[in-house]
Amino acid sequence: MTSPSTSSSSLSTANNGGRDGDVVVQMASPDAITITQLTSSMEESLKSVEKTDWLLRPSAGMSSCCIFKVPQWLVEVNSQTYHPHIVSIGPYHHGKPDLKMMQQHKWRYLHDLLARTPSTGPTLADYLQLVDFQEEDIRGCYSETLNLSKSELVQMMVLDGLFIIEIFFRVERLSERDPCVDQDDAIFNLNWLLPKLMLDLLRQENQIPFFVLEMLFNKSKPSRKDSDDSSLGKASLKFFNFAVAQRSDEDLKKYFNLKGVHLLDLLRLTYISDIPDPPQETPFESVELIRSVKKLHQAGIKFKKGEATSFKDIRFCNGVLEVPQITVDGFSVHLLLNFVAFEQCYNHCHKHITTFAVFMNCLIGTPADTTFLCDRNIIENYLGSDEEVTHFFTNLGKDAAFNINASYLLQLFKDVNEHCSNVWNVRWAGFMLKYFDTPWSFMSASAVLIALLLTGIQTVLAICASGDSQGNGGGR
Repeated sequence: MTSPSTSSSSLSTANNGGRDGDVVVQMASPDAITITQLTSSMEESLKSVEKTDWLLRPSAGMSSCCIFKVPQWLVEVNSQTYHPHIVSIGPYHHGKPDLKMMQQHKWRYLHDLLARTPSTGPTLADYLQLVDFQEEDIRGCYSETLNLSKSELVQMMVLDGLFIIEIFFRVERLSERDPCVDQDDAIFNLNWLLPKLMLDLLRQENQIPFFVLEMLFNKSKPSRKDSDDSSLGKASLKFFNFAVAQRSDEDLKKYFNLKGVHLLDLLRLTYISDIPDPPQETPFESVELIRSVKKLHQAGIKFKKGEATSFKDIRFCNGVLEVPQITVDGFSVHLLLNFVAFEQCYNHCHKHITTFAVFMNCLIGTPADTTFLCDRNIIENYLGSDEEVTHFFTNLGKDAAFNINASYLLQLFKDVNEHCSNVWNVRWAGFMLKYFDTPWSFMSASAVLIALLLTGIQTVLAICASGDSQGNGGGR
C-alpha cells in the first residue's frame, strides 16, 4: 500500500515476483510538491510581517486614532456623502485631479495670512517647525498607513490647517460686514461654493486632527488681532452656524469651549453634550427594538411633537411618544450620515447619534410611517418626497453596531415594549381605531350607539306600558 504523499512504480528486470533485481522508483505526488512550495512561500511572507507597512495600522483601535476611511458597507448606502466634492483636507483624498482648483486657493490664503502678519509675528518656518514636532502623533491619528514623507505630511498639515483657519477668519469678518474682506474672493462671490466647502469640512474622510488646528490657530492669532477669549471652538462653530444659520448666538455660546478630535466630532458634540452618560456598569438585558409607527399606533400609542430640540428629549409617558421636531434637508442628512460613520469607526465615544438613527430606523418602515410623522409635525420634510425621507431613515441605522444596553433610550424602549405587550392596551386601541379613528367611523359608531340607546328606551317603555296595562286589567 502506498502512502498518501508518495506513489511507487516498479520496473522488474526478471520474472521472479520482484524479489531480485527490481528497480523501484519513488515519485513525489503532485500534492506533496504543492504543499512544499506553499509552505516555502508562506514562510517568506511571515519573515516580512515585522517590516510591512500595514494598510490598517495596528494602532487603529487606540483612542488617539480618530480619522478613518469609511467602511465599504456604509459607502454602498451613500457613496457621495463621505468623499469631498471641491476641497481635500488631510491625506486620504490629497492630489485628486477634480480637487485641484481649491488646492490653488489654499496657497493664496496662506500668502494672504503671512502678508497680514506683523513682522514680530510667526513666520512660515515657525508654523512648519510647530507641526514637525508632532509628526508621529499626527500619523497616529489616521487608521491607515500614510504613504507620505515627513516633509510632505508637515506641509499638508500647515497648508490645510491654515486654509481652514483663514476661511473661518474671513467668514467672521464677512458676517460683521468688515470692508477689509477681499471683494474678489471667489469663495464668497459664487453662491454655491461656500455651502459646498462647508460640507467638505464635515466629511469623515476629510479631517485633520483638532490639536493640529488648535496649535496653528493659537500661533496665528497675531495675523487676526484676536481678542483674549478667541478659541478654535468658537471660530469653528460661528463658521458652521453662518453657513447654515441654525442656532442663535446665545445658544451657540455654551459650546465654545468644546473640543472634539476633529471638526466633525466638534459639531457632533454640540448635538449630544447635554445627554447624560449611560452607567459604566450596565447589566445585560434582552431588550427588543421598538416597532414601526403603524404598529405602535395600532397598539394605542399616540405621537406628539416635543417642544425641545435635543435628541435627549425623546420621551414616553402614559401612552404618548414625544419626539422633538426633526428637520430633514440636505445638510441634516449629510451630518447624520457622517456622524454615524464616525461613531461606527471610533470606539472611544458615546454612540448617541447611532442610537437616534436606530430609533428612527425602527419607527419608519414605509412611506406611510413618514407621512404619519409629517402630519404631526414631528418630521419637517425639506428633502423631497416622503419616499426619499423613508429611504434615508431606513438606511441610516441599517446594520449599525448598536448596544441597546448602553443606550440613553434603553428605558424608553423597555417602556414602549411593555405598553405594546399589554393585551388590554392593544384591544382598546383596536376598538378606538375601528370606531373612532376618523369622523366617518365616529359618526357611524355614534349612530349605532344612538340606535341601540333608542331601542333600549323603546323596549323599557314597552315593558312599562305592558306592566301598567296588566295592572289596570287586574283592578277591573
